[in-house]
Amino acid sequence: MQPFNSRKTEYKSAVRAIATREKVKFRIIVPRSMGCSGSRLAVRKDGEDTVFYSMFWAGMCGNDNEFWELHFYATTPGLYFYHFELDTPWGLNYIKNTGMGAGDFNSLGAEFQQTVFDCNFKTPDFLKGGIIYQIFPDRFYNSGAKKSGVPKSRVMRKWGEEPFWNESQMNGIWNNDYFGGDLKGIEEKLPYIKSLGVTSIYLNPIFEANSNHRYDTADYERIDPLLGTEQDFKSLCRAAKKMGISVILDGVFSHTGCDSKYFNMYSHYDTVGAYNSKESPYYSWYKFIDYPNDYKSWWGIKLLPEVEEENESYREYICGKNGILRKWLKAGADGWRLDVADELPDIFLDELRAAVKSENENAVIIGEVWEDATTKFAYGKRRRYLLGRQLDSVMNYPFAAAVLNFVRGGSAENFADCVLSIVENYPPCVLNELMNHIGTHDTERALTSLAGPDSSGKDRIWQHEHNVLSESDYLKGVSMMKTASLLQFTLPGVPSIYYGDETGMQGMKDPFNRACFPWDNINDELYRWYKRLGEIRLGCSAFKEGVFNIVYARAGALAYTRSADDNTVLCAVNVSDTPADIEVGAEWDNSYPFFGGKCSNGILRLEPFERALFSR
Repeated sequence: MQPFNSRKTEYKSAVRAIATREKVKFRIIVPRSMGCSGSRLAVRKDGEDTVFYSMFWAGMCGNDNEFWELHFYATTPGLYFYHFELDTPWGLNYIKNTGMGAGDFNSLGAEFQQTVFDCNFKTPDFLKGGIIYQIFPDRFYNSGAKKSGVPKSRVMRKWGEEPFWNESQMNGIWNNDYFGGDLKGIEEKLPYIKSLGVTSIYLNPIFEANSNHRYDTADYERIDPLLGTEQDFKSLCRAAKKMGISVILDGVFSHTGCDSKYFNMYSHYDTVGAYNSKESPYYSWYKFIDYPNDYKSWWGIKLLPEVEEENESYREYICGKNGILRKWLKAGADGWRLDVADELPDIFLDELRAAVKSENENAVIIGEVWEDATTKFAYGKRRRYLLGRQLDSVMNYPFAAAVLNFVRGGSAENFADCVLSIVENYPPCVLNELMNHIGTHDTERALTSLAGPDSSGKDRIWQHEHNVLSESDYLKGVSMMKTASLLQFTLPGVPSIYYGDETGMQGMKDPFNRACFPWDNINDELYRWYKRLGEIRLGCSAFKEGVFNIVYARAGALAYTRSADDNTVLCAVNVSDTPADIEVGAEWDNSYPFFGGKCSNGILRLEPFERALFSR
């Protein structure tokens, strides 16, 4: 019998983050033979001293063990780390974290974590239970509408050609090839997007910039001319809302482009940029080392000069009453995804949230954070993204890694540990809005990652040579995509489809993962699978805020449930090449099978690489 397990309600009444002043009951189980005469909960708020809370004896647990308990609550948000200490005739003994939530008598173990968030923390409801669709605008659909003001230097390509990937193709200008995808094109394809059950569209940057990815903002106040106009954006938002689809924008606020109206290195703009004069209104925004050619830039890329986000003038421009955030919310946007949110300081994120929520309290703020966002260190300190005063959600990279690793043949135990860690650490209102992707514009296509060769450390020449899978690997990848997407659609959070994943698109890293949508070559099997997942997800209340519980995790077999008041679903997968008999309980014998598996006498039989989904 374990002395403590932070992931079991018999030891901890709330297996999750708790709100300020919310009580959580801790219980430990101690052998009588230890002669315990007293026990304490040792709690250290991050950055502060340890505080000890006495536990009380709470009766016997069988003949050989005893309970010690207490109720704990915190008055201020933050991360709290804890362990237990016991007085015995042989001296002080400890219960610490030995992994996967288990506590054992071990003085060398790690601390347990308890996240405490502001009790007033609320996140918007519109994402919960929905589906996000991520679009790289230049590559989704070209409406053919005429554009004005497009720089002549841009290289226009034929739809469907391979994106330029080597220096000789680019003629010295990187990311300058365009396929003409535009906002009107997205609006035209809203019925297709809706057919997948999508409730939110996340757009990669749409503001004027001088690269096809548009992460080098040139003018935050203007839509890129190749994408259309501000009126086109408003029209897209109106049309989307009529179909029950919200639109989330990409905010790139840690840097701008050097070729922008703010920096203006090449004098392409009718402004006095920071590069042009120290008298520029934008001079104080940047971090010059030796003016004008030596300045701090994002990851050392001189095309992307870093912005001083603490600068009052910059904060007013982005977060002020007439600032960029409010301008585009008024134009129809329903929220912001923040590029490299971990590189934005607290003062900026605090003001950003205040501005967004003042304009629209139901607008969402999603941060790009690649690690566990509750424990993240940046700017030399622990960040407080998810405690109630900054972000509503984050891109769920830990889930993405767990899904892909498991489907490639990884351990169900490791998958369960990763997912439960997030479930345990994140506030429930955040957990149900996590942006659960399995691939984005920054990663390999999911299908390629699952069925292709390992591209770690490989250059673009190698990636180009291995960018297209063999027919057998492709078919294998389609099957693996079904398993990965089933997990993605049923885990806590909101599944995010990277445009074209549902059609079988493949591709190595940037720029191979940013190819044109194959409108004339859609993998119908995979498309129909995604449509069905969308229908199931939108029809089951358990996927909105349902409690997550691991039923079985052993070797290559996994089963878990999502439970709401009026609906419970069971998801099970077998990623191994041998059949699996999974103990799920007799209550599932007569449940409704959406697909896969056979349940009899509480045992769910899954054939090799089979997946199943049941509802009751």
